[in-house]
Amino acid sequence: MKDMLLDSSNASIVLAVLEGGPTTIPDASRIQSVSPLQEKIKVPHYGGYEHFVRTSGLDENGSSRHIVYRWATRTEIAE
Repeated sequence: MKDMLLDSSNASIVLAVLEGGPTTIPDASRIQSVSPLQEKIKVPHYGGYEHFVRTSGLDENGSSRHIVYRWATRTEIAE
């Protein structure tokens, strides 16, 4: 797998790993493709949204690097 660069001048998409939050979030949903400048990620989950915020951390796994986003809060979907 090609290393996803964290240099925003060269990359339009980077991989993000989501940490924390409900354990019922599927592992497949914990890897997201995002803009290198994106500060927040909102994931629909069980009638609401789980909110993750960017950290300064990196998750290095073999040949790839992921920007780490940590769970911050949950909001309910308004009806």
